[in-house]
Amino acid sequence: MNIYQRNLVEILMVLLTICYQTKKKRSIPKSNGRCQESHNNFFTFFTAQNWIVDSMGLPPTRDNDFTFERWANHAKYADHVGLDFDQPHFYFQSGVPREERYNDKERWTFVSRDLPSFSSPTATFFMFSPDEQKGIQCRFGERGVTAATHYDAGRNMVAMMTGAKRYVLSPPNMCSKLGVVNVRGQPIFRHSVLNFAHVNHLDKPEGEGMCDMEEKWLNRSKDSLAIDTVLKAGEVLYIPSHWFHYITSLQKSAQCNVRSGREIHGTKSFGAYIDVDKCDGKPHEPRDK
Repeated sequence: MNIYQRNLVEILMVLLTICYQTKKKRSIPKSNGRCQESHNNFFTFFTAQNWIVDSMGLPPTRDNDFTFERWANHAKYADHVGLDFDQPHFYFQSGVPREERYNDKERWTFVSRDLPSFSSPTATFFMFSPDEQKGIQCRFGERGVTAATHYDAGRNMVAMMTGAKRYVLSPPNMCSKLGVVNVRGQPIFRHSVLNFAHVNHLDKPEGEGMCDMEEKWLNRSKDSLAIDTVLKAGEVLYIPSHWFHYITSLQKSAQCNVRSGREIHGTKSFGAYIDVDKCDGKPHEPRDK
């Protein structure tokens, strides 16, 4: 092989490598995401179409135009300075629909590819009932971001990719003490509007400016049963059906969860679906959410 032929072979190898890398890069679809903003560190989630501004005022959070890169830069800044609770905070979310796992794997986004135990169309240790899988949700929190207490009907597996979050869990039979809105059709159905960080203010003069209703609810909730844990990178937390969870990001963090199947019977000690169903005194037929 002469020098001309060797150079030609080398050029062809480089071109093939570039072609392969480009094809490989293009073959992994991106996952869509959005960023939510709160005027402070507390995020109460709601159903937008049920929120009536004229009678309810402005909603507690709003979507903004942050890209993931811009959110990540702000999260690094929040880690560095430690934002005050009353400053704007940002929460990025992404995920994939349940239907994606039935597609050819070449069409899976990176979320499904990186979490095969969550995206598998067959049962795994982390997914109880594949037919009832609700998709994969990933949430990226910056330091201080707190998600309001709520429950999910599906059995929930939460995996921490990076960073750390504190989870405060309460059983279903504590529903009546947690200020949970449990009327279907309400925009914050299944959620509490109580910020339990304010419990620390109850012993201060006049509740540090809390309204009477908030003070009464916090006094009612302060002796409710709860357990708490810090979920760190590489760990998975199981949250049973209808268990309440209140979540605080301790630093820039990434967490993904999958819900599949539902347990309505619960246990005698901790309660079950019936406890969250009758929380408002209005029985309903079981319905997955």
